[in-house]
Amino acid sequence: MSLPEIDLSAVPAHVACVMDGNGRWAERRGLPRTAGHEAGLDALFDAVDGALEIGVQWLTVYAFSTENWSRPLEEVRFLLDFNRATLRARRDEMHERGVRLRFVGGRDRRLARSLLREMDAAAELTAANRRLTLTVAFNYGGRAEITEAVRRIVAAGTRPEEITEDTVGANLFSPDIPDPDLLIRTSGEYRLSNFLLWQSAYSEMVFLDVLWPDFSRRHLLKAVVEYQRRERRFGGLDQ
Repeated sequence: MSLPEIDLSAVPAHVACVMDGNGRWAERRGLPRTAGHEAGLDALFDAVDGALEIGVQWLTVYAFSTENWSRPLEEVRFLLDFNRATLRARRDEMHERGVRLRFVGGRDRRLARSLLREMDAAAELTAANRRLTLTVAFNYGGRAEITEAVRRIVAAGTRPEEITEDTVGANLFSPDIPDPDLLIRTSGEYRLSNFLLWQSAYSEMVFLDVLWPDFSRRHLLKAVVEYQRRERRFGGLDQ
């Protein structure tokens, strides 16, 4: 797919990705599941390059969900260590490209302090960048995010009649991140899996029958072309 097929004046400002299929990719090749996560990293950074190429301003990816803690301990440990090493190795590269790195999700005791330090260091280093904001959802769950927002609203003493959608939105993990225009899920699955439940209410969704390690900027461009074919009505009627 060539770049001219995309209308660069109508590129979605915010693209979100459920990066699914790493384990199945590895198993089909007789490899350990961890090999799929390693291959998936290359797909992520190719997607980042594609987003930069066409002018996407926000890219949010689902890296580790609150449900992922139930996976085999060896795989969980690998993911935690792998993400820490990746941050250390790639943050300078992202900084040079003008990418701002941010993280959303719980910061509980299950996350090692060393991993949290790497996250904070990457966020601090790239804080002034504005070419693209790459938000990594790590130890993240949409229901947990909404639950935490409700707790904050209650703790603030807000009266029920004062609570609006804006009130809830302002108490999410990162209220300044715009709702995704386009949400992509790979691996042929057709569900959100607890990802950005509040924010994706009116997102256009594209489901691709490709495992995440095989995802490339070509697939990103294909999803954007599909997005541009649609008419977003936000619950309204055609005029």
